[in-house]
Amino acid sequence: MRDTKYSLYQMYKEMLTSYLDTKNEQALYHAQQFSKEMMEKDMSPEETVSLHLSVFQELATELPEEVVDSFDLLLEVMVGYGLAYREHQSLRDRQRELDSELNVASRMQQSLLPHQEIGLDTIDLGVVSVPAGKMSGDYYHYMTDERDNVAIAVADVIGKGIPAAMSMSMIKYAMDTLTEQSLRPRSILEKLNRVVERNIESDMFITMMYGFYDTNIHRFSMASAGHEPGFLYRSESDSFEDLEAKGLVLGVSPKVSYEEIIYDIQVGDFIVLLSDGVTECRIDGEFIRRDQVMDMIRERKDLEAQEIVDSIYYELERAQGFQLRDDFTLLILKRKV
Repeated sequence: MRDTKYSLYQMYKEMLTSYLDTKNEQALYHAQQFSKEMMEKDMSPEETVSLHLSVFQELATELPEEVVDSFDLLLEVMVGYGLAYREHQSLRDRQRELDSELNVASRMQQSLLPHQEIGLDTIDLGVVSVPAGKMSGDYYHYMTDERDNVAIAVADVIGKGIPAAMSMSMIKYAMDTLTEQSLRPRSILEKLNRVVERNIESDMFITMMYGFYDTNIHRFSMASAGHEPGFLYRSESDSFEDLEAKGLVLGVSPKVSYEEIIYDIQVGDFIVLLSDGVTECRIDGEFIRRDQVMDMIRERKDLEAQEIVDSIYYELERAQGFQLRDDFTLLILKRKV
């Protein structure tokens, strides 16, 4: 260690002597290279200042007292700077580690969502779901049974960040288990509510709208657990109905009953489920109204379902300066024939 310090002292002395004699660019270049040597030896800022003072005192033996005293002050400044810098570096390293972990968690979360095609000639399904941050509190679900009936759902965890995302993951696995037993909306929400009530924190809740579309008789039944009302577009009258049913949010009480409502679906009609991240978008500084969302859908009613949801998302994203304030999920199920 002593040899290392002596070597650094000699190197700095030669470098400083050269600079004081020549004051040229080559000497400054050597200084930059020396800084790399300091980093390799893990020298702190205050040690560097102390080294400079020791060498300078040897080269200029009669330094004014004020100059020597000024270095004492500079040393104290560098001590504080060094501590703050090391803390900053530690926090930055930790932030990079967290960002890396969040990126992995985000990719895993996306893998939990369905991405396969429905593959039915009678219906057309489109969905877009975009998190406001890296992790999403929204969840969407769709699946078909052995009779080609379709279950669809959109849920929103009341909370943010990783806890909300973990709750969303729990919902996904619970849905996979429960829908193997039944696709009936009322039954699904009642069973799911008991799962949520037992497994999430008391200050977290989940809203959900769940629907079952019978493709054999073209009938849609739905239930809601305090979720943002959806829409039902009627092609014949070119009008919308609210999809809304009474029901408490998931996780509040273990014993909750949910209302189930049934609709007959005609050719050209389509069902719209969404999260409140859609209706909380802002246009010209004001929250978008539900009738504005309806108008946006009506303007695109002749497009494919996926084209409708994508186009609406891009328009609302652009209106907000490409900065979402909440997780955005929009799902459309359209009867084709």
